[in-house]
Amino acid sequence: MILHRLDGCAPTPLARYLKALGILRIVSEQLDPEARGWWEGERFLLASNADLDEVLQFFLNDYAPSAILAPWNKGSGFFYANDPGIGPIERSTSIRFRLLREGIRTARAQLDAMAEADRGIRAIKDEAKDKALTKAQRDTLKASDEYKRRLAESERAFKRMKADVMPDLRRDWRGSQREWMDAALVLDELGAAKFPALLGTGGNDGRLDFTNNYLQRLGELFDLDDPDASPRRNAASGLREALIGDVARSTASGLAIGQFAPGGAGGANSSTGPDAESQLNPWDFVLMLEGALMFTAASTKRLQAHVSSRAAAPFAVSGQAAGYASAASSDESARGEQWMPLWSQPMSYAELHRLLAEGRAQLDARSAAEPLDLARAIARLGVARGIHAFQRYGYIERNGQSNLAVPLARFVVPDKSSPAMSCLDDLDAWLPRLRRAARDKDAPARLAQTERRLNDALFALIQHPAEPGRWQSVLLRMADIEALQVLGSGTKAGPIPRLRCEWAQAADDGSPELRLARSLALQCAHANAPHRDGVRRHWLTLEKGRFKGARTDRVLQGRSGIDDAIALVSRRLIEAGQQGARRLPLEAGFGISASRHDLARLLAGEVDLDRTLALARTLMALDARSCAHHPPRLQHATRFDWPDEAWLAIRLALLPW
Repeated sequence: MILHRLDGCAPTPLARYLKALGILRIVSEQLDPEARGWWEGERFLLASNADLDEVLQFFLNDYAPSAILAPWNKGSGFFYANDPGIGPIERSTSIRFRLLREGIRTARAQLDAMAEADRGIRAIKDEAKDKALTKAQRDTLKASDEYKRRLAESERAFKRMKADVMPDLRRDWRGSQREWMDAALVLDELGAAKFPALLGTGGNDGRLDFTNNYLQRLGELFDLDDPDASPRRNAASGLREALIGDVARSTASGLAIGQFAPGGAGGANSSTGPDAESQLNPWDFVLMLEGALMFTAASTKRLQAHVSSRAAAPFAVSGQAAGYASAASSDESARGEQWMPLWSQPMSYAELHRLLAEGRAQLDARSAAEPLDLARAIARLGVARGIHAFQRYGYIERNGQSNLAVPLARFVVPDKSSPAMSCLDDLDAWLPRLRRAARDKDAPARLAQTERRLNDALFALIQHPAEPGRWQSVLLRMADIEALQVLGSGTKAGPIPRLRCEWAQAADDGSPELRLARSLALQCAHANAPHRDGVRRHWLTLEKGRFKGARTDRVLQGRSGIDDAIALVSRRLIEAGQQGARRLPLEAGFGISASRHDLARLLAGEVDLDRTLALARTLMALDARSCAHHPPRLQHATRFDWPDEAWLAIRLALLPW
């Protein structure tokens, strides 16, 4: 097979990614069924039995465009006479456009009543635009109850007809006509339309209809009056530019690209001047929509009875402003995110189609609905098939009210799953509560910032689960959350839930800080008694796992490590004196006492006590009883220092027994 390096295709922007998929799809369906495609760095590779000249000549002379139509949209061209998009295609006699003409003919048969309703709406609106009336008369007419009533009734009738035409078209359309419809919209169990964000609201975004622009771009590439639909003068150079990245002056100004290529959409700050027009190669737009057909959506429903159906496209989740440098709360739009897979092994069109058709990542028994859930599912091999990374896109409002597919970050799939990843299951219920508390309108900004830093740490951890430093970063960020909760922010989320003992092992980097933090966090008054009386109450005042009003036994402030350590011992001595005991009620947990060698480094001032106490505040949430039976095994000290003998004698005198 011949290898083609398609430098005109890249993981970003979304238009170039979809173009790569469109090329693979069209070549496989219409030229070479054995074609394979894959990603190498920032470009797409295509292996085919056809050489480059054969591929180029195929697109110029034999390529048959897919039937990409949206008769349910007003801007699709079906409701206007002599439309510049549909009209020329409808009049063409070329066999190339047979599928398009069949789709138009099928839609026309069902749109007569809908077209009449649309003409009625425009007639009512034209009444308020009559230039024979003065401006005051036009304003009075538009403000009148009668005018508003007639317009509202006409628009309701149009919407009812629009809803009815979708099931009829789903029944009658076949092939690429049906594939496009399944990618652009989903009908739920009640027949209502749901729209995946990839294609806006059923193939249009605001006033921009993707399908009508697709037809117009075809008219710019091919002579539609010619029975052979021969390519126009600049079509060949534009094709080379679109596929292999040849530099050519094939872009046209003022052509809309929509949300798919923010850098070429034009507008303010898009050039050296204050404003600029959009720049577009017609081939890019045509091949981009051809690739979008592969993202067939489906109607899914959560297990809860009260949750309605929603449109689910492959690897589409809700938005989350975390895991990338420019994250902001405004990024969490209702359109959410979509993660586009990048694979490094040759894959056929049929294999890729199956991969995208099954693109519903699972996290245990539930579907991944949040970006963090999707990342965890990927890290657990919930998504296999040779995918080495995902390009993350957010459908976000930018540049006024324009919706753009903004590339957020590249998520690299871990080489192998780590058993420690199951530790994150402990946070399944807590993280959503924390997110709701941080998004509350009355929540302080520092809570939202701290919650975002925790999510950033979790994303980094999921990509590098074998690095103890990533686990410690998550522990420290959780300690920051509880530090705010102590002050009264975000308490509805509740404290850090009970953690399994494996957290300490996953975070073990061999440092004395982690070993001392574990020993400090799991010490208690009576190691072998049923009521162990751990030290967490000196940090958080809890009752049945919930925050309780402040009490005098909460003495840790979360500011200085040495001050917190002294406050903890002092408080325990006071409590012992109140009970008439002549002992320090602090015992090390079984098998997790502090090492003499670590204590020697602590006394020598070589231990970061602030970090130690911060880690300990989170490790206080470890399941103490489980850790007593199965102590978390950490690396032993590698330096065999010895504390001063006078200190050892004093410490022996303070042991609880």
